[in-house]
Amino acid sequence: MDELVVSTKVYAGAEEVYTFLLDFPRYANYSEYLREVRTVTGDGGPGTKYALTFAWWKISYTARSEVTGVEPPERIDWAITKDIDAGGCWRVTPPESDRPDDAPCEVALEVEFDPGSASSDALDLPRLVSFDWVLKKAIPLIKDEAERVVERAVRDLEGSTRDVDLDVYVDSDRI
Repeated sequence: MDELVVSTKVYAGAEEVYTFLLDFPRYANYSEYLREVRTVTGDGGPGTKYALTFAWWKISYTARSEVTGVEPPERIDWAITKDIDAGGCWRVTPPESDRPDDAPCEVALEVEFDPGSASSDALDLPRLVSFDWVLKKAIPLIKDEAERVVERAVRDLEGSTRDVDLDVYVDSDRI
């Protein structure tokens, strides 16, 4: 499994951050390639299913995801349920300060995926375009997208624009 973790500090309470991140349909506002997130069933808790429509180059694809577990206000687990073995979580770590209202909490987007598990039947590709070519071009975009989502979410949570310092961990030869 390839792994990517993007984390940073956010100046908002852990409960507020958790509630904000539980709103998956909002993510389309933060991504360059995610066009729409539609709730299929559920209320955001475990078992909630989403249809995430991505568009890149001449390709459009709708992924299916599910919230697989929650630990308010510290964790939201999710998995892709069709066409690729992938999943991850949002992790919110409250401050360890005696004055938690003044200290930032940490937020992290953690993603694991197996590119080799991707189904070539999932995409309707233009003639003369191979599935392998698409994977080779698309996988490196995952890091930039994750960074963009975390950065923009922090800006909305804090209600202002600032330079967001991101810590990025990658365990992959493809990203």
